[in-house]
Amino acid sequence: MIFIDTHCHLDAAEFNGGQSARIAAATAAGVAGIVIPGVARENFALVHTLCAQAPGCFPAFGIHPMYTDQAHPDDLPVLRDYLSKAETVAVGEIGLDFFIDHYDRAQQEYFFIAQLKLAREFDLPVLLHIRRAQDIILKYLRRHPVRGGIAHAFNGSPQQAAEFIKLGFKLGFGGAMTYPRATRLRQLATRLPLDSIVLETDAPDIPPAFLERGSPNAPEYLPQIAATLAELRGMSLQDIARITTENALAALPKLAAAMTAR
Repeated sequence: MIFIDTHCHLDAAEFNGGQSARIAAATAAGVAGIVIPGVARENFALVHTLCAQAPGCFPAFGIHPMYTDQAHPDDLPVLRDYLSKAETVAVGEIGLDFFIDHYDRAQQEYFFIAQLKLAREFDLPVLLHIRRAQDIILKYLRRHPVRGGIAHAFNGSPQQAAEFIKLGFKLGFGGAMTYPRATRLRQLATRLPLDSIVLETDAPDIPPAFLERGSPNAPEYLPQIAATLAELRGMSLQDIARITTENALAALPKLAAAMTAR
């Protein structure tokens, strides 16, 4: 029984000096693959180095919408260089975030479109940040089609979910699903086609309900998060592990090849 954490910021400061222990704990729990997305030019090298040194960790690179205010067009050629590396499994984390008002919307959209074009250039899937921006993101995906990917931390409507699925995307579910009061999200996790769902932690963020308040999320908790999905759908954990792993490998073909090679 193996799991894939399709979105984990293992390079974050919360893990400084402790990445090896976290990876070992995740491996012992059955997490065979961890995708680490870059979020800005400044952390690309760290993500690259971490993944090169850690078996089971695989990089993606992108300029996160919450970092676009500090980004410069000169960052895009640097991103292109990292996307050209053989081990890169996706463009991400990219997208739009309209939850926080003070971020420059035009700047976000400029970098999102530019990165969709890079994804097409390299034929890579994308890891999407979609907070309060699902419909606008869908509009841009229709204008600039890519080979699919993952809509990270999905929390939209069933209709929006169906549109992402039509465009070749899987939907990421993680710690938020474990809270009993998250009724709408849990209904989605229960009712969406299972072949559209992948698992993620977004560690150190979105800690699951079973952690003590203030504790960071971590990839070794993914099987416990998966157990919530198994309970919601009335399935065995083994079947959830198998199907969500198959889904992740389908969404990220270079991850499948890299895991086989290792």
